[in-house]
Amino acid sequence: MAARTVDPLVPVTLVVGPETLLAERAVAAVVRAARRAQPDADVSEVTGSEMTAGGLAEHTSPSLFATARVLVIHDVQNVPDAVGDALVAFAHEPVDDMYLVLVHPGGVKAKKLLERLRKAGVHEVKAERLTKADDQVSFVRSEVHHAGGRIDEAAARQLVEAVGGDLRTLASAASQLASDAPSGVVDQQLVGTYFEGRADVKGWVVADRAVEGKTGAAIEELRWALQTGTDPVLVIGALATALRTLARLSGAPRGVRDADLARDLGVPPWKIRILRGQLRGWTPAGLARAIRAVASADLAVKGGVNDSTHALTTALVRIDEARSG
Repeated sequence: MAARTVDPLVPVTLVVGPETLLAERAVAAVVRAARRAQPDADVSEVTGSEMTAGGLAEHTSPSLFATARVLVIHDVQNVPDAVGDALVAFAHEPVDDMYLVLVHPGGVKAKKLLERLRKAGVHEVKAERLTKADDQVSFVRSEVHHAGGRIDEAAARQLVEAVGGDLRTLASAASQLASDAPSGVVDQQLVGTYFEGRADVKGWVVADRAVEGKTGAAIEELRWALQTGTDPVLVIGALATALRTLARLSGAPRGVRDADLARDLGVPPWKIRILRGQLRGWTPAGLARAIRAVASADLAVKGGVNDSTHALTTALVRIDEARSG
């Protein structure tokens, strides 16, 4: 995101991190800036293992035609030592109208090269994964803003909870919402409407409202989901998974890091804070009763009960009783 706010047309841009969307945007920002300055700017892309010292010298030698050139080296951690030395030398003494973009996925490989480039004063763009929910919410709000819309924190958080933390998915959803929003304002109702067609999301919405103790809202979401064709088995599965995850969270040792806890539970790290909020009000005995209620509903639905709505509604009521009890 830094590439959007900092002039990207500098001699050397170092893009570091595993988030490919942010890395691609940083590269694109340099290319756009070069072509704004000179529409006929030449752009070349190579991988680090392909680059030789001779090839780099050819790319970075002064141009007789004064045409702007951009050289993008992907996986710069794989360049030979001689190329690494040449890159550092270029960073100290750049060539006019020549712009290097060095893309590194993060990690320890070629760490010394990164340190030498940083000491040479290159412009660095971070492309780290956004694993915290608050950072993902900020990303969504920024995406909607850049698409010409507005979205408040509640609606942005709802979108993150619905689609997860994948930045490409969030960026696509934010762009679509901004384009469809009346007067450019993206609210919670629009976010909910946008995802009504996703059966997996509808099941999880029912489950989230149920474990949060919002039984009335859960029943409304259930009826709407079933009316729009969601398979009752998907709802049962979401309820069972939500309750079992809370049960495992309640039994986790104190002091475990969120990243380790997320790995053990099989959820993204940003979800841990949400799960802790959902766990408030539950006891281990209450969770056990709720899980049994869902198991009974599962047997009823899969056994061919005539009224799946009644079986699932009864399960939601029993979940509420287990939570409040």
